[in-house]
Amino acid sequence: MILSVANQKGGVAKTTSTLAIASNLKKKGYKALVIDMDPQGNLSESVNANQIEVPTIYELLKQEVTANETIQKLDFFDIIPSNIMLAGAEQELSFTGKEYRLKESLENIKSLYDYIIIDTPPSLGILTINAFTASDEVLIPTTPGIFAVNGIEQLNNTINNVKKYCNKDLKINGILITRFNPRVNINKSIKTLTEQLANHIGSKVYNTYIRNSVIIEESQANKINLFDNYKSATVTEDYNSFVKEFLNKL
Repeated sequence: MILSVANQKGGVAKTTSTLAIASNLKKKGYKALVIDMDPQGNLSESVNANQIEVPTIYELLKQEVTANETIQKLDFFDIIPSNIMLAGAEQELSFTGKEYRLKESLENIKSLYDYIIIDTPPSLGILTINAFTASDEVLIPTTPGIFAVNGIEQLNNTINNVKKYCNKDLKINGILITRFNPRVNINKSIKTLTEQLANHIGSKVYNTYIRNSVIIEESQANKINLFDNYKSATVTEDYNSFVKEFLNKL
């Protein structure tokens, strides 16, 4: 399965969720590959992937290397890293068939993995469209904020356009609410609004929500695995519950 984790709104724990899901899947014995499609390269940096003077997703999209040449095998999971060079891809990928570059590049390796998870940039440009064209499903992380909720409909429009022109089988896997505080009334109200919007676009909100925690920032800053080093933390419990629900849904 190829899963894009996407939301054009920044700060919704998209990269955190990608990292947590892939780490959890690997601990459960699944073969997981993460593709960092964000020019900021935060996911690559947080797992200590090599980002300098090595083939990255940028060279792969330009078809200068094969997917096998870009994969790094880490303790966390396998990864195709990113760096700031990817920021130029929006201008450089201007030819016919540009939407299919990632899909074509993954053909020879996708059978090697149970899950390929793509961390997309906070935009709806050609990088995100490449991710959607290559994917089976899209997971939408969102925070309980009104602006984040408003962005879901715009994201859904992009998904529908990709379905129409590039990938007719693409579907929304579900919406995951992150940075949630169940004791705050406005959080609960916006969760209800998100559920209504999900129903409107033909999707569902996961029962599991991810509570806010400084431990996420700590684990990323120290480049250590959340599930190995913070086993009893509430956010670890939340992501464990989410992955269980995710797998049951599949």
